Amino acid sequence: MQNVIKIGTRASLLAMAQSTNIKNLIESRYPKVFVELVKIVTKGDKILDVPLAKVGGKGLFVKEIEDAILRHDVDIAVHSMKDVPAELPDGLHLGIITKREDPRDAFISNEYQTLRDLPQGARIGTSSLRRKSQIAKIRGDLVISDLRGNLDTRLRKLDEKQYDAIILAAAGLNRLKLSSRVASFLDPTEMLPAVGQGAVGIELRQADADLFESLSFLADETTAVAVRAERAFLHRLEGGCQVPIGAFAQLKDKELTITGLIASVDGAKMLKQTLNGAVVDAEKLGVQLAEELLANGGGEILAEVYGKKID
Repeated sequence: MQNVIKIGTRASLLAMAQSTNIKNLIESRYPKVFVELVKIVTKGDKILDVPLAKVGGKGLFVKEIEDAILRHDVDIAVHSMKDVPAELPDGLHLGIITKREDPRDAFISNEYQTLRDLPQGARIGTSSLRRKSQIAKIRGDLVISDLRGNLDTRLRKLDEKQYDAIILAAAGLNRLKLSSRVASFLDPTEMLPAVGQGAVGIELRQADADLFESLSFLADETTAVAVRAERAFLHRLEGGCQVPIGAFAQLKDKELTITGLIASVDGAKMLKQTLNGAVVDAEKLGVQLAEELLANGGGEILAEVYGKKID
């Protein structure tokens, strides 16, 4: 085990909290190892006034960190899995997925308890196309406005009454001990989460087998199986983190269940389907679900979003 491990991380409060947690776990396991957090600014952190979908959703929060790993400036990266594109650079792998936090989306409002309680014409904030489409399907009368910035910035904008409500990932709120801000949770049956939502992944060089082995104690296999299925679904659909696609997999009685979603941004067209299969076939199940949705009309929906046909 090397004496110093450098973690590449974004500088946001949430990213730092996640990376600090991993740092503490490693140093607790290996008292002679010093873990250093290296803050790296990503393209997504710099562009705060434009919806991510308009600047290319793939890799906006990870590319600069991945480049730092490849240059050996840092040893590993700690990512929110919902920010990680389906394809990784050559030489890197997501070797470790830690235990999943709450995967649900959370409804945050200072005046209203649920999405359905909002008055007609109320303004709700989110920049996620996945969330926009599902909100529009549930409440087509609402004004859905873009909301960018770190988690604390988004909460401040709500408190300044720029929005009547906002939607955030429950996991991030829990990790920053802000769960008291949640008015209610959106069940995955009505608001399907993003691929990997609630899970944290550790990315490292494939050549660093010893480091991978040393850090394997952080892995949670149940979460990893679910996330592998979800990411296989995402990969088949050529999706990034800012397209109207959702997927959520769970292990139930030793069987893997995955639900996938393809939707138009306005929510007018929405396809959702669930498949069950063996745990050992996690990736195959994710691909199969994507294929079936594509065949049932999802291909046409995504062609409108991408401006090209998905083969």
